[in-house]
Amino acid sequence: MAMAGENEEELKKELTCAICLDYYKCPVILKCGHNFCQACITTHWDENGESYGYQCPQCRTVFPKRIFTKNYLVQSLVAKLDDLNFLAPSESTPLEEKAVCREHGKELKFFCQVDQRPVCVVCRESKSHRFHAVTPLAEAVEDMKMTLQMQLRDLNYKKHLYQKVKGAEERTKSNLRLRKQRLKEKIEADVGSLVRFLLDERDSILDSLDAEEVSVMSVVNDNLTAVEEASASVQKTMEGIYSHLGADVRTESLAKLSDDLLSRSRFPTLEPTNCQTEFTDFTGPFQLIIWKKMMHLLHTMPQNLTLDPDTAHPNLLISDFDTKVEEGCGRSNEPDLPSRFTRFYGVLATAQYSSGQHYWEVDVKDKGVWYLGVTNECSNRKGFISLTPSAGYWSICLQDRLYANGEHGRFTIADYWNSPRVGVYLDYDRGRVSFYDAVTMKRVFMFETHFTEPVTPFFSPGKNDPYSRIQICHYY
Repeated sequence: MAMAGENEEELKKELTCAICLDYYKCPVILKCGHNFCQACITTHWDENGESYGYQCPQCRTVFPKRIFTKNYLVQSLVAKLDDLNFLAPSESTPLEEKAVCREHGKELKFFCQVDQRPVCVVCRESKSHRFHAVTPLAEAVEDMKMTLQMQLRDLNYKKHLYQKVKGAEERTKSNLRLRKQRLKEKIEADVGSLVRFLLDERDSILDSLDAEEVSVMSVVNDNLTAVEEASASVQKTMEGIYSHLGADVRTESLAKLSDDLLSRSRFPTLEPTNCQTEFTDFTGPFQLIIWKKMMHLLHTMPQNLTLDPDTAHPNLLISDFDTKVEEGCGRSNEPDLPSRFTRFYGVLATAQYSSGQHYWEVDVKDKGVWYLGVTNECSNRKGFISLTPSAGYWSICLQDRLYANGEHGRFTIADYWNSPRVGVYLDYDRGRVSFYDAVTMKRVFMFETHFTEPVTPFFSPGKNDPYSRIQICHYY
């Protein structure tokens, strides 16, 4: 009997799913030979397939795709043994108490789909449920389990999406910290080089100042030494005279003494050195001198651009060594070159950029209208011009307010502008064009794009604003 009990337990174990620890429901067999409930292995792969591949939970064999076969033999065996009550709980295991209807005292064998609650056979025929959709309770339980399985599958997918979002956000945080650290190191290095240069230059100037002082002081001190020595000699001679004047001496002795004094009285003639230096080498514009010497340390120096008269609208006047542009009278004899503006009052610089970082400043003092920015090599210059990024123009303009010329028209970026200079910064490799108040160096706007062609700075003093100019600033 003991052997029979052991065999029964072994058989029950063989018919138990290793995932849900219950008897197989719709059993499937994997290629490795292990059996599982279809819903159990499907859920397991939904939860873990993305991370670990399609593995067998028992032997860890990895399959290239979700593949299994229904095991009809095991399914049939479970069904037959269940019919024979072989899979029922043993006598030692207390059976669950069957739920009964409180109203009719009958077993709750059905489930009302409308009211979503179990009902007995009497309830099913009553007026309350007669026209409701009613299913056997066991079938309703299976349907609910399948619904829960589907919800579990959806939840697992949601969990997977949340894990992806979490991973992406963690990577964003890591990249943000890394970019910040790199920028911090660059800022410390760039500012540190300027600070070190200024400190070294200060020490050099102070050392030169000390050296000039030492040089002048040396002359003064040498003259002081000579004066002190001569003064001491005079004092000694005077003391000798005083001593002989008070003594009783003979005439010949006084004559000899007078000759001795005359022989020792050839004292040098000394004058003040007149070395009151003004330190003229250190009273000039030493801040400007240091700034000019410091410019070689700058990664992006202000560039001395010049205007290209061959691109200027015929009504624009170029002057001051091709740095100033203003509205004037038309020049009818100007040839209509391909690069010349014919309707828009614009002009290009001679410089063209296809890489690197570049900065220039424009004087717009007392100017009521202006356009500044960059344009690519193939942008339109003839007739009406669309100042949009898609047309190859990245610019801002002043017309009562400060505007940026965007893809869908211009939009306000500041209600007023009172700075005398505008700074334009081009970072070609990163696709950025930034505009600054060149006095405070506050950025007022930035375009972000991807350059595919060389770009050139462009300028416009606007139309119907005669005798007011804009001018490119030169600093060296």
